[in-house]
Amino acid sequence: MPTITYTDDSGESRVVAANVGDSVMETAVRNGVPGIVAECGGSLSCATCHVFVDEAELAQLPAMEEMEDEMLWGAAVDRRDTSRLCCQIKVSDDMDLHVTTPETQV
Repeated sequence: MPTITYTDDSGESRVVAANVGDSVMETAVRNGVPGIVAECGGSLSCATCHVFVDEAELAQLPAMEEMEDEMLWGAAVDRRDTSRLCCQIKVSDDMDLHVTTPETQV
């Protein structure tokens, strides 16, 4: 079963089993993961599900599309090379993804 490890900005981690086809954001919200606000519910209009993907795993994800790239410029915390909006990352078979949430989303 796929798993997502969510680490907050203080270093506390939580491992969550995920369903294939769901987004990393949906998985976080359903499991009460702190640090993912998801104000827009995944409609790619708020940047409140900003995460930093583990650098070693970033290349395994599909490339970011233009709209996600644009939305990240409006995130509450400055984007990094590993920034993604987790509403745009779909859980796949055998996924073992590690993401870190920024200190704030708003």
